[in-house]
Amino acid sequence: MWVPRALLLAYLAWIGLRCLRDPMAGSLFSGITLGIHELGHAVLAWAPRFLEAAGGSIAQVAAPAAAVALFYRQRDFFGSAVAGSWLAFSLFSLGTYIGDARSQELPLVGLSENPEHDWHYLLSAVGMLGADRFLGFLTRALAALVLAASLALGAWLCATMFRSRRSRVSAG
Repeated sequence: MWVPRALLLAYLAWIGLRCLRDPMAGSLFSGITLGIHELGHAVLAWAPRFLEAAGGSIAQVAAPAAAVALFYRQRDFFGSAVAGSWLAFSLFSLGTYIGDARSQELPLVGLSENPEHDWHYLLSAVGMLGADRFLGFLTRALAALVLAASLALGAWLCATMFRSRRSRVSAG
């Protein structure tokens, strides 16, 4: 069934274009990604401060990357393409967050009354706060590459399904 998959890819491509143009754009994955980000902090609350601060971003990227791997292991390549799009959207928002480290203008959500900007702390701790916008740009560029690869894989799979169905119809 290539048609519903093609429609889902079109939606993912549309969201991807919005993310490219608007760093504040969200997707159908935004809520779950934010929840996973916050869970990453909670899971690593026992760890040294640096690792606990990084835990949100680590979890935010690890969850969709794990989904890509799980779908691939199950030989669900279209599922891998969709999970790859989720990874890209997560990287888009992470790049925006990293790029905001100096200005700290983004509204923050956290488990405390006065949440700390993770990336302000992380980049300050390693003496790289001045590189926030460049690192944010690199992360968003990686997101664009991951999205392009995911959409290309999904489109190739849809085209293969279409050709396969068409050859079965003409043979039958």
